[in-house]
Amino acid sequence: MQQIRRSLTKMRKHPGPGWLTHLVVPLALGAGLVVIPEITQAANITAPSTQIQFPLGQVFTFLFLMLGPFKIIAPFAEITRGADAGVTRRIAIQATFFASVALLIAAVLGDRILGSYNIPLPVLALSAGVILFLVALQNILKQFTPPGDSGASSVPAPSVQSAMTPLAFPTIVTPYGIAALVVFLSFSADLQMQLTIGAMVLAVMLLNLVVMLTVQKMLPVLSVLLPILGAVIGVVQVALGLQIINNSLNAMGIL
Repeated sequence: MQQIRRSLTKMRKHPGPGWLTHLVVPLALGAGLVVIPEITQAANITAPSTQIQFPLGQVFTFLFLMLGPFKIIAPFAEITRGADAGVTRRIAIQATFFASVALLIAAVLGDRILGSYNIPLPVLALSAGVILFLVALQNILKQFTPPGDSGASSVPAPSVQSAMTPLAFPTIVTPYGIAALVVFLSFSADLQMQLTIGAMVLAVMLLNLVVMLTVQKMLPVLSVLLPILGAVIGVVQVALGLQIINNSLNAMGIL
């Protein structure tokens, strides 16, 4: 979260009004209370021997957490720092396009790869849980590290390459996000469910685009909202990773 605070502080030009601060804090806490129960229930992955039906609300919450905009704001603010509106808009659109194409390729190839290598779904879920746990734990530990040298660091000029890497991958399209998408598609009962999951992914990508296009206008709000909601989501991500690992081990009969 220190990186988020530094990135937003560098770009923020006008402090948010006092009434806005008092409004955003309860909104952030309320959003965290709404998201946490859905995220916790979404971690209940059981053995693939039975026909599993994931509630659509849990699927969307899971995809939103792993592919959504919370982790994009700071990197995007850093990449587009000093860029005009046209360049910022172009990078946001390109990053969304690249991320959507990458997820489409992962969705198409995921089932074939699982079949070719005979990878059981609990093993794939276990891999996603380990990656999610390590990444979330690393982000939480960063909050307790000293700020270090905050001298001016050279930031590369915004370009198409920046939209591809590191923005589209691995910032938007995370490895555990790809694993979650493949697991959900593999557990889908029919084509309609798969198309519904695809529509949810598209909705998350469009939400990412909206956030990137409006991030500079929302900086006063984000400077208050992100530290609060980000801390809550970070802890939930660690717990979610451990829960996925536990359920995957149970599905494999290890625990």
